[in-house]
Amino acid sequence: MARSGKPRGKAAKLHRGFSWLAVLGVVLVIAGLVGLVYTGVATLTSMILFGWLLLIGGVVGLLHAVQARGTSFFWLGVIVAALNIAAGVVVIRMPHAAAAALTMFAALLFLAAGLFRVVGSLVVRGSQFGWTLLLGAFDLLLGILVLISWPGSSQYVIGAFFSLSLLFDGLGLIATGYGGRRVAGLLDEQTPGKPVQHE
Repeated sequence: MARSGKPRGKAAKLHRGFSWLAVLGVVLVIAGLVGLVYTGVATLTSMILFGWLLLIGGVVGLLHAVQARGTSFFWLGVIVAALNIAAGVVVIRMPHAAAAALTMFAALLFLAAGLFRVVGSLVVRGSQFGWTLLLGAFDLLLGILVLISWPGSSQYVIGAFFSLSLLFDGLGLIATGYGGRRVAGLLDEQTPGKPVQHE
């Protein structure tokens, strides 16, 4: 008796779940590619999203602090929540200024990481000497390029990083989705009690 090739039961749920995961990955890849084309829009969008996340996180933190009133956590929770709310309002109202500040911070991080890697590779000279030195030099170069063109670079740096993050996350979800579908198909084939196809 020929059995159906469609997964059933738990395997079917897994198959559908991983299919939706792959679809989400495709959406993120498309969003990442669009963001790389329109980096200015991506920068503005990412900063506004970041501001709203800070604002919502601050409100939630404030509610938790109120629930914990009477404990030593209360005032610390209120202060942290107030700082998050204030930062969220500032980022939402002045996204371009926030992007410029965040770009400067990112450039300094690249410079610090590059310097650390270059010095560390020269001092340790381990088996990964060449690769670490190359990564360090790349970080230094990226940090210098961002600083040289700052604040103009703030119009596209954050958007480019945000879009690349969406792109790679999407590719990872697509790979996970298709891999999960194959595993679900194998589980379906090995389900006991199902009719087997006869030659």
